[in-house]
Amino acid sequence: MEGVTVVDHPLVARHLSVLRDRRTPSAAFRAALAEAATCLGYEALRDLALDREDVETPLETTAGARLADEIVVVAILRAGLGMVEGFLRLVPEARVGHLGIYRDEVSTEPVGYYELLPEQVPSAEVVLVDPMLATGGSAVHALTRLRQAGAERIRFVCLVAAPEGVRALRAEHPGVPIVCATLDRGLDADAFIRPGLGDAGDRLFGT
Repeated sequence: MEGVTVVDHPLVARHLSVLRDRRTPSAAFRAALAEAATCLGYEALRDLALDREDVETPLETTAGARLADEIVVVAILRAGLGMVEGFLRLVPEARVGHLGIYRDEVSTEPVGYYELLPEQVPSAEVVLVDPMLATGGSAVHALTRLRQAGAERIRFVCLVAAPEGVRALRAEHPGVPIVCATLDRGLDADAFIRPGLGDAGDRLFGT
């Protein structure tokens, strides 16, 4: 699908299989999600801008590089927390924000209940993370809030995406690239991704 990068890598496939397996306990699920997030992060961050600077090796001066912009990783609570560690392995200096969102059972609309974003969001490269892109409601809501907070450069990274969620996100935020491990078949009557991996938050935290 347009605007979507599916990371085709053997390590991502292995981690995804562990995460799909209903027998995987929470501890192993958390570890596999963090590892998968690191793999996805390499692809999602491949176009970051660099500033050149000289580096002193033990023998001489050579050309080096550092990131030109601050990185802010924003987790959609609660399952997005499981991906933050993986990104911090790549960019330990990144700042972390949190957006709490739930779906109203009557209206089915996303409702924000918590927000804490670093003040650097307007000038930073922002990575929004959530393991699942199902209906797209939470992701669209989160991206709208980030835009309202001044974010200009945003990318969305998830583990499993459904076509319905991709279409919803692209309709509302067409300029935001999506990076995922797999694009699954679609949603069932209860809006669960099939084949999916179940409720990522419940499996992550053992609830």
